Amino acid sequence: MKRAPIAAALLALSAAGVTFAQTQAASTTAGNDLPSPDKEFVQAASMSSSTEIDASKLAAKQSQDADVKSFAHHMEMDHTKLAISLKMAAPHGVAVPKDNSDMAVLDALSGLHGKAFDTAYLKQVGLDGHEKAVAAFQTEADGGQNADLKKAAQKALPTIKQHLKMAQQLAANKGITAQ
Repeated sequence: MKRAPIAAALLALSAAGVTFAQTQAASTTAGNDLPSPDKEFVQAASMSSSTEIDASKLAAKQSQDADVKSFAHHMEMDHTKLAISLKMAAPHGVAVPKDNSDMAVLDALSGLHGKAFDTAYLKQVGLDGHEKAVAAFQTEADGGQNADLKKAAQKALPTIKQHLKMAQQLAANKGITAQ
């Protein structure tokens, strides 16, 4: 009988922790001694990779499609490497946020399974997420002010663009459109 209030309290604490983690990640980025475009890139790139990794872990559990699971595994591996590259490219003293996934995306995916999960995952993470990532990395590659971050963005951009192409192909094969 008392399980529902306990579960609700745990859920509320968990949600508060997530909000705190996102706020902490954003304030970590804001505290970095970088020009504004570079700060925005560090925040966007770290959020993109963190979201990719967490959403791909969900896909391993909640998808029943071998192609989607394979894509998710590939994304988890590549985005783990990209996150490490970003941390290595960050100048000394610049903190790269971790555990700052887009919780709206993860929350939207967490209750889904099977085909419903696959559709939402491919739309939100595969297509929309990679379009945003390509834009963030392209912006930094073209106009970043920190040479190391700019170089890291330039190096990672072909991989992110390839991810978008892979997502577009997989979505097309599954009959999923962006809208």
